[in-house]
Amino acid sequence: MNSIFLLVKFKPMTVEKYLQILFSIGSRYYLVAGAYFLIFYVLFKKGLSNKKIQAAYPKLNDYLREIGYSLGTIILFAAVPIFIVQNPAVRPYTTLYDRMDGLGWAYYWFAYLLMFLMHDTYFYWAHRIMHHPSIFKWVHKVHHLSTNPSPWAAYAFHPLESIVETGIFVLFVFTIPVHQSHIYLFFFFSIIYNAYGHLGWELYPAGFSKSWIGKWINTSVSHNQHHKYFKGNYGLYLLFWDRVMGTLREDYDTAFEKVKQKQ
Repeated sequence: MNSIFLLVKFKPMTVEKYLQILFSIGSRYYLVAGAYFLIFYVLFKKGLSNKKIQAAYPKLNDYLREIGYSLGTIILFAAVPIFIVQNPAVRPYTTLYDRMDGLGWAYYWFAYLLMFLMHDTYFYWAHRIMHHPSIFKWVHKVHHLSTNPSPWAAYAFHPLESIVETGIFVLFVFTIPVHQSHIYLFFFFSIIYNAYGHLGWELYPAGFSKSWIGKWINTSVSHNQHHKYFKGNYGLYLLFWDRVMGTLREDYDTAFEKVKQKQ
């Protein structure tokens, strides 16, 4: 009973802290996805329409569905730090540290690289598992309702998938030393790249997918293919695992160049 009591005995002002985290996660989603949407789907829509990866545009109901599921995801995302960081029964067992220079500045900056590689690996394998026929419809199908995604699809997950996605936060705070600023800055970068992956336009230049570095980096064309065909191109930031595991679509380079020819 004592362990159960400790699990739910949070510090005072927990609700206020939850709302702060909720605002932080929600604001970066609406700010980033909203900026992409405003620029590409509203302000410069007429001039950019002929350069879109898929010529058609999502319908209003698609946007509303993506935003609605994303709101649910944000609510769940904000709950996890409360149960871990704000929980006196759990916080001491995490690897969180308080001083910016606590482990030195060299490690501080190196940690971002570790987080980047860990998240990319976690996402690839979790993503592939969620595509298994036995669980796809229960976990990942909601996200794939966006066969022609918009930036609002970045967090458009079924609640079960949202729980899977929060696993990377848990992995971070129980494996490598991380400062609170690591969490804020890394996940801000993450939503920028995630929303770009669902943008519907390709921002990298022609020839990028075949360049010595570009062949390893995930692109909007790559992820758009994944949404359109439901198979292949499972990566998040990189194409490393897709290339190593043979899951990169054979028509990816052709599709990339075809899109860039429009520009």
